[in-house]
Amino acid sequence: MSISTSLAERGISTSRCQTIRAPSREPSRGVKTVFLAGTTMSTDDGDWRERLGELLADQPLTLYNPLRPDWDSTWREDISFEPYREQVEWELDRQETADMVVVYFHPASKAPISLLEFGLCARTGKATVVCPEGYWKRGNVQIVCRRYGIEMVNDVHALEEIIVRKLLGGVGPSS
Repeated sequence: MSISTSLAERGISTSRCQTIRAPSREPSRGVKTVFLAGTTMSTDDGDWRERLGELLADQPLTLYNPLRPDWDSTWREDISFEPYREQVEWELDRQETADMVVVYFHPASKAPISLLEFGLCARTGKATVVCPEGYWKRGNVQIVCRRYGIEMVNDVHALEEIIVRKLLGGVGPSS
C-alpha cells in the first residue's frame, strides 16, 4: 500500500486541493475553505462532491466534505446518540468556519437538511447555490437567493468558476 493510498483511506487529501471528511479534525491547509452542503443521496450522475473536488484539484483550497465512509443509516437521529451528534456538530462547526458554503439541491432529492443548511447560511454572505431545473422547491431557493444576493447556478462546472473567482480572485489553472 502506498503512502498516498494510506492517507486517502484516512480521509487525508494528497492533491493540492485538500478534502477533509467528517468527522476528521485535521487542520485546513488551503488558503480558503469551502463546506459542501447539499444532496447526499446517490444519483445517476455520480457524486457531485467528487466531481467538484476533481475540478478544483489544482486549487489551494480545503473542501469540508460531510460524507463519511463509516456512516451507518441505522444510527439513531438523536442528540444523545454520540456518533450522530458528532456528525451534526462537525457539520455545523465547519459551516460556521468555512469561507464559503456551497449548497447543492439535486432534482432527484427533497433534501430537507440541505434546505435547513441553506437557511442557516443565507444571510452570512458565504452561500453559493447549485439548483438545477426540476428541484421541487427551486422557486423558494431562487427567491431566497435573489433576496440575499446569493449566486445560484445550474451545475458543478459553473460552481467551480464561482469558487475560483470569489475565493481566489479568479487566479489559478481553471481561470
